[in-house]
Amino acid sequence: MRTRDVRWREGRAFSLAYNAGPDALAVAEEAYRRFSGENALSTDAFPSLKQIQTEVVAMAGVWLGATPSSAGFMTSGGTESILMAVKAARDRLLAERQIRQPNMVLPTSAHAAFAKAGAYFGVEVRRVAVGPDWRADVSAMRNCVDENTVLIVGSAPQYPQGVVDDIVGIAKIASDSQINCHVDACMGGVTLAYLERLGEKIAPWNLQVPGVSSISVDLHKFGYTSKGASVIMYASKHLRSYQGFVTSDWLGGIYGSSGVLGTKSGGSMASAWAVMHFLGDDGYLRLTRQAREATLQLASVIRSSSDFVLRAEPESTLLCFGAKDPQALNVFAVADELSKCGWYVDRQTPPDSLHCTVNAIHHDKIDWFARDLHNSVATVLNQRSTGNVGAYGTIE
Repeated sequence: MRTRDVRWREGRAFSLAYNAGPDALAVAEEAYRRFSGENALSTDAFPSLKQIQTEVVAMAGVWLGATPSSAGFMTSGGTESILMAVKAARDRLLAERQIRQPNMVLPTSAHAAFAKAGAYFGVEVRRVAVGPDWRADVSAMRNCVDENTVLIVGSAPQYPQGVVDDIVGIAKIASDSQINCHVDACMGGVTLAYLERLGEKIAPWNLQVPGVSSISVDLHKFGYTSKGASVIMYASKHLRSYQGFVTSDWLGGIYGSSGVLGTKSGGSMASAWAVMHFLGDDGYLRLTRQAREATLQLASVIRSSSDFVLRAEPESTLLCFGAKDPQALNVFAVADELSKCGWYVDRQTPPDSLHCTVNAIHHDKIDWFARDLHNSVATVLNQRSTGNVGAYGTIE
């Protein structure tokens, strides 16, 4: 059944899957296997999972600038973390100000999961156009905040073009308005922390920024753990208290849940714990350096191309590029040709672009990819091919 799947273990996927090498993969998969049947719905029955969550959240907290007052939970992924941030903001402002027609203000670059959360939780989504540098337009966002706003959002980095929003400016709006501010660092929470350790200058982005109330990081991305592991961290236990759900309004007793899921396998939690300990600071420094160097190498390939243009200079390990002349070159047709060569890249619009999430497995793959990219362009131009935009997520 997997015959036609992208071969991500070989470094052929620039999206969706992350690989720190066979040793880390073996640790991740064995830890997952050992705890796959444990159920995190009840840590009374499985106190090991309570300990695992506590220690994983604490380790991630170091990356996220957590303070002794901070508190968080593990979730199943970035989407659940984002959903919980929206739910917590809505419930906090409902309790404190009785806001019953809540809205959230976010740039057009913010992740689609915020729209999903708005639809699920009845929170109006107010999208604000980004600036010419693809960053959130802080002034325009401030103008969209009103007495019913419960949440304002920034990304570090935003996914489409890979730039870091002005988190200081966005958080200042939240502080002035006494509302929640969530930083989506699902992509950058590990990478930005270690890029700073490696000496790169990164704009302030984490819980050390006044006004930031919550932040998310996906461990199954650049933490290189098994799928199903993310952390959402709040500035305080009080802010975190609005995330959970508790009821006794049925015949089965008290039911409590920290997130969307009830039953939750302990496999991804154990995998996160094991991989984070296995890699440690030295491992994450090495992997971050490899991913960043590969990103810069790919950026150089695109920058020197006569066919493509970078949408933005990559500020972490995300890279986006499009055709210099969209009328002459269809980038989605290029993606089709790359797929025939075994490569998987994301397709984005607007504007029509290709997107690469570069991770450590790509540190020795860029020359190979560049050759196939060059050949794919030649094929498309020769055949005058067109392609379609595809989808980042699918319903089938």
